[in-house]
Amino acid sequence: MGQLSNITRGQWLTLTAALLGWLFDGFEMGVFPIVARPALRDLLGTSGAAPPEEIVRQWNAILSAAFLFGASAGGWLFGALGDRIGRVKAMMVSVLTYSLLTGFCALARTPWELAGLRFMAALGMGGEWALGVALVMETWPAEWRPYLAGMIGAAGNFGYCIVAGLSLVITPKDYWRLLLVVCAAPALLTFIIRLFVPESERWRTAASSGPKSRMTDAFASGVRIRSILGAAAGAVPLLATWGAVQFTQLWAGQMTDGQPVHDRAGAYVQLCSAGAATIGAGLAPILLWKAPRRLGYALLCLAALASAEFLFLGHDRFDAAFLLSVGLTGVTSAAFYGWLPLYLPELFPTRVRAAGQGFCYNAGRSLAAIGVLLTTAFRLDVEGNYPRMSALVCLVYIFGMILAWRLPETKGKPLPE
Repeated sequence: MGQLSNITRGQWLTLTAALLGWLFDGFEMGVFPIVARPALRDLLGTSGAAPPEEIVRQWNAILSAAFLFGASAGGWLFGALGDRIGRVKAMMVSVLTYSLLTGFCALARTPWELAGLRFMAALGMGGEWALGVALVMETWPAEWRPYLAGMIGAAGNFGYCIVAGLSLVITPKDYWRLLLVVCAAPALLTFIIRLFVPESERWRTAASSGPKSRMTDAFASGVRIRSILGAAAGAVPLLATWGAVQFTQLWAGQMTDGQPVHDRAGAYVQLCSAGAATIGAGLAPILLWKAPRRLGYALLCLAALASAEFLFLGHDRFDAAFLLSVGLTGVTSAAFYGWLPLYLPELFPTRVRAAGQGFCYNAGRSLAAIGVLLTTAFRLDVEGNYPRMSALVCLVYIFGMILAWRLPETKGKPLPE
C-alpha cells in the first residue's frame, strides 16, 4: 500500500465527495423501508379511516418496484452520461436528482405521486454509484483499490444505520414527511463537487483520443460478454437482498404483532443488519484482494447462502438470537457490495467504464422488482409464508457459485485503458 503523504488534495476531495454521495444514497434508500407504510396509510386513508392492510401491502410493493426499476435504468443512463460528458459533471446531476426528488416525495398527495417521484429519484441513486466508483478508481493509485472498494460498500450501508437510528428518535408514523424533507440536504453536496472535485485524467485522455461515447458502447464487440457476465454477477446478490433480506423488517413486524416492541422492530432490524453490512462490505475487498476473483465470488456466495438459510429456516421468534442471525446475514449478503466496486471497474476500458459497471451493478434490480411484485401478487409475504419464500429466493446463491467460474479473471491486472 502506498504512503498517504503521496495522495494529493484533489484525490482526497474526490474520495470525500464520492463517500458522501454514497452515504446519502444509503440514507435515502434506507428511509423508505421505514416511512413507506405510515406514508401510505396517510395517503390512502379517507375520512380518518385506516386503509385495508392488503391495499397498503400492494402499494408498498409498487414503491419498492418503482425504486428498483428506476435505479436499474439510472445506473446505465447516468453511467453513459458520465462516459460522454465526464464523471464529475454527471455525478453532480445524479446527486441533485436523487436528493431533490426524494425531498419532493414529502409533498406527495397520492400513492401514484409518491411512486412516480420515487422512480425518478432512483435514477439518480443508480447513477451516482457508477459514477463515483469510476471517478475514485481512476483517480487513486491501484494499490489503494481494495480499501477504496471497502469504503464504497461501507458508506452506503452506514447511511442505512443513520436512518435506523434517526427513526428511533423521530417516530415515522407521525413525521414521515419530515424524514423525507431531510433527504433534500445532499443537494448541497453538488456545490462541493462543482467547486473542488477534479475530473478524472484517465477519462480526459480517453475522451480526447476517440469518438464520443454512446450508451450502446457497453455492448459493443469485445465488452459485450463482460457486460452480460458482470450483470449476472451483480444480479445474484441484488436478487437475494431485495427479494429476501430487505423484507426482514416486515417479517419482524409480523412476529411482534400485538407486542410493545412492534413499532420499533423494523428499526431494530435495520440498525442491526445495516451495522453488520457496513462491516461486511468494508472488509470483503480487503480480505479478498489477493484471491482470484472467481474464487472470491464463489466464497461470498457460499457464506451468504449458509447465513441466509440459517436465518430464514432457523428462527420463528423476535429475540436476541434472531437479531444476531440478522447481523450475520447482513455481513455476508452485503460483502458483495464491497467486492463489486473492486471487480467491475476491472472489466471495462475507461471510455465505457461508468456505463458498463453501472449496467452490471444495477441490472439485477429489474429482476428483483419483478420478484417483489410477484411476491405480493401471490401473497407470499403474508404471515407464515415469508421465511420459506425468502429461503427459496436465497438459493440464487447456488447459481452464483456456478457462475463464478465463468467470470473473467482479472486478479493482478491493471484497470483497462
